[in-house]
Amino acid sequence: MGRVLLLSRDLMFPSSLAGQLQAAGIETQIAADPAAAGELVAGDLIVVDLTAGDYEPASVVAQLAPGVRSAAFFAHVEPQVRDSALAAGVEHVYPRSRVAREGAALAATLLG
Repeated sequence: MGRVLLLSRDLMFPSSLAGQLQAAGIETQIAADPAAAGELVAGDLIVVDLTAGDYEPASVVAQLAPGVRSAAFFAHVEPQVRDSALAAGVEHVYPRSRVAREGAALAATLLG
């Protein structure tokens, strides 16, 4: 199974999500710098935090190697952020509340 990179500048939510993923046996790393996406290889998954507006989804997706899956989460009150991320090439975009509840299951499905 591939690994997950959580791209976020937040300190709380990614730590909670990483704990959930690690408990499910998924290797997880948290990074604030989008350059970390360049270290991913086919079979890995990047999950981008869109809630703070710190990252431009198109530039993150452009760094990914072939075969790296992409997902993101957004604040449910900002559906335009979801639409922009999908238009930029992010494969799956979920409300943050769903990721909080189902993060490990979603990641396991995307990692195959």
